[in-house]
Amino acid sequence: MAEEDAPPSAPRQAPTADEQSVAKANEAIAIRPKRGRLTLLSRRIYNALLYHSQRQGVDEPVYKLALSELIGDARFNSNNTELLKAHLRDMQATTIEWSTSGPALKRWVSSQLLGTVTIEEQGRGRACMVTWRYPEEIKERLVRPHQYTRVLLEISGQMRSYSAAVLYEIGARYLTSPGRLSMREDVVWWAAVLTGRSDIKEVDYRFLKRDVISKALAEIDALCEDFSIELIEHKRGRKIEEIQFRVVPKAQQRLGEIQNAERNVFDLALVGRLIALGIKQEEAQDLYATTDEGQLRATLDHVDQRLRSPTMPELKSPAAYFKDALKKGYAAIKSLPPADAVPPAAAAAAAGATSAAQPAMQQQLSPSDRMQRIRELWENDRMAQARAMFSEMQPPAQGELRGQFETQRLEQLAPPIARAWRRDGPASRVAASTFYKWVAQTTWPEEPSDRVLLDFALQRGVAGI
Repeated sequence: MAEEDAPPSAPRQAPTADEQSVAKANEAIAIRPKRGRLTLLSRRIYNALLYHSQRQGVDEPVYKLALSELIGDARFNSNNTELLKAHLRDMQATTIEWSTSGPALKRWVSSQLLGTVTIEEQGRGRACMVTWRYPEEIKERLVRPHQYTRVLLEISGQMRSYSAAVLYEIGARYLTSPGRLSMREDVVWWAAVLTGRSDIKEVDYRFLKRDVISKALAEIDALCEDFSIELIEHKRGRKIEEIQFRVVPKAQQRLGEIQNAERNVFDLALVGRLIALGIKQEEAQDLYATTDEGQLRATLDHVDQRLRSPTMPELKSPAAYFKDALKKGYAAIKSLPPADAVPPAAAAAAAGATSAAQPAMQQQLSPSDRMQRIRELWENDRMAQARAMFSEMQPPAQGELRGQFETQRLEQLAPPIARAWRRDGPASRVAASTFYKWVAQTTWPEEPSDRVLLDFALQRGVAGI
């Protein structure tokens, strides 16, 4: 995952676990869109397209791939081609700037991220194909870059927020640099880079740090095995005007930590309980990654008790009440107060205060993004069911299932995930999601229709996300 100084080798024929990475030009990592916007899914799709372009070679005028293979490599997990088209349009509408300088020449290029894209549906029984081009001015820099960073598709695909995906690639780039320090830029620049938005002109740094940066750092710390990232703030007077990041390699863990089966258990059921209250998936995962698990569980139990109480006023926002309870330590209260102890006006005020603290740069979800979020919630629910099913199995049955996973999937995993699995098995936070996702797909192989996903959302009370 380190920065390189030589072009990647020629395309190879058979991919292995080590090849599940893209040699991404350093200029294409910290992209600040000049117009348009980028999303987490569009970044995954872009990395997958770039991976296959590099395998097919820089001399190809047009790149071609089965749509099903692109969907798999982008961790798209949907056959909704309209959603795919929407993200492809985002990339076509996003411009990137390239600057080079030499003894006698300085050159600046502004270009689209992606050129013409075609999706060909060839009829029943024939594979649907996607073809794409890159603008000629930057094609060679993208497909055969001279300075690049190896980005593992498997690790990148596990990131659940755009900002974490960006910081993961930045961390991979600077992990082996002498100072391990990223570029130092102003707050507005970083806000555009970490959100994929081109319309940001002013930023309240407090909200950027709280809603974007801190959550991304927690996500990387939870999911990335090789390094963590620290924020460095540069002040002018009392105002923070510029920031950068330091990449910190993760030290070799002690034997006692490795043998602790609870060390990296990611409790999807607990995350599911947070989501069921109305907390968005990304925020629920961030809460889990940054909060003591016992405190989370106790607060959830308190909220459940509050919701079931026949004497208390109805909660208008269980999610807001949960956040307030977590902040104020309501879980320490052994029993609920009588109904007249908490006036409805006070509960409403608490809910209003919490809702006023929503992320500063949150955007209205489009229908396609909403369906993708519901699909992710549905998949998380299946993974939670798979985890529960596995925990109830007898050791021989667990061993047999682990053996099947290792036979079918281990050689396809990225090396860091494979190492984490061999070391910790299902207890690994890095590898567990891959394992339980495989268990869910093996146990329930059918793909959900949009109708199934909408029914799921209505049953879980998340249709309005």
